[in-house]
Amino acid sequence: MLNRRSFIASALATGAAVSLGPAPASAQESFVFPPQMMPRMFQLAEPLPPGTIHVFPQDFGLYWSLPSGDGRVIRYSVGIGRAGLYETGEFYVGAKKEWPAWTPTDEMIERDPAAYEQYADGMPGGPDNPLGARALYLFQPQRGDTFLRIHGTTLPNTIGRRVSNGCVRLVNSHIIHLYDQVPQGTPVKLL
Repeated sequence: MLNRRSFIASALATGAAVSLGPAPASAQESFVFPPQMMPRMFQLAEPLPPGTIHVFPQDFGLYWSLPSGDGRVIRYSVGIGRAGLYETGEFYVGAKKEWPAWTPTDEMIERDPAAYEQYADGMPGGPDNPLGARALYLFQPQRGDTFLRIHGTTLPNTIGRRVSNGCVRLVNSHIIHLYDQVPQGTPVKLL
């Protein structure tokens, strides 16, 4: 069984950083995205199944296992769900959307009506939308849309933290890079 310790121990840095340019700072705040949080390509001694996404919450890492089958992955730094809101399990990418619209769930509105009630009818996609530039919608066969997303954010200071209502977030330039590679139907494992 692959666990965090054996996975991290098996990763051998190839020295290749994925060039995506600098992560954009939010218009609302100044933030320098640390170089160690930029996407990196690794060769794994114990490969993940090719063409899959694995999220390791302890190291705030999303690993896209390249479809080539040679054990290479790209690691993206992510923000994840707050305590009690991060859901583990096996999912698949059931939909992909560019500049997606967003509507908070009933549970989000109930937890924090001051923050979310004003958006009960939804918010159109765009640069100020909480889902950012792209979103991968996570589904399960028995549930359909789980309302969990892998999505962008304009708040780079939230990466590497437990901040969301259950979703996995990347800075916009990173989700665009991932989105362009990941086909619909891709298996996703939230560990």
